[in-house]
Amino acid sequence: FLNLFYFLLLLRFGETKEGDIVRHDGKTSDGYLEHIFKHAAKELFGMDVKEITYKALKNKDFQEVTLEKDGETLLRFAAAYGFRNIQNMVLKMKKGKFSYHFVEVLACPGGCLNGKGQAQGDDGKPDKALLNRMAEVYAAIPIRLPETNVQVQKMYQDWLEGVDSKKAQETLHTKYSAVNRTANNLDIKW
Repeated sequence: FLNLFYFLLLLRFGETKEGDIVRHDGKTSDGYLEHIFKHAAKELFGMDVKEITYKALKNKDFQEVTLEKDGETLLRFAAAYGFRNIQNMVLKMKKGKFSYHFVEVLACPGGCLNGKGQAQGDDGKPDKALLNRMAEVYAAIPIRLPETNVQVQKMYQDWLEGVDSKKAQETLHTKYSAVNRTANNLDIKW
């Protein structure tokens, strides 16, 4: 979503020039777990996290990242890739046994670079050499933090009336709340 958002900003505020292609801080082209984790550690706990260690749990597509201090877990994030892991996550949430502050969810096992139609050989199976090369190319793209992006700053000033404005809050922030169960037979059962 944010990569699309950045692209739309470029269309709105200027042309793309060589050097404008940047990536977020993270291990692959997937979501923004690593950036959000580092930002939350700094903003909430004043801790400057330089490197993140992913711990694979049940499989390589369900990983956990924690921030600990003095034996206490301050942040617990997870990355759940593939429908099997997403379904297991939803079931655990329903049972109240899912203790994460943030979860990055991607439908493709192995993440975005391994999505359907990408990094596959002629036989339709994943081409590991191509996938590794794609990851190398992605890692070579310069990192730019979203909050330092000139186009993002311009959008906040020109369109959203400032970073902490009411318009920015209404446009970019979402609040979630529990949904009341109904007796409707059309409820989705996972």
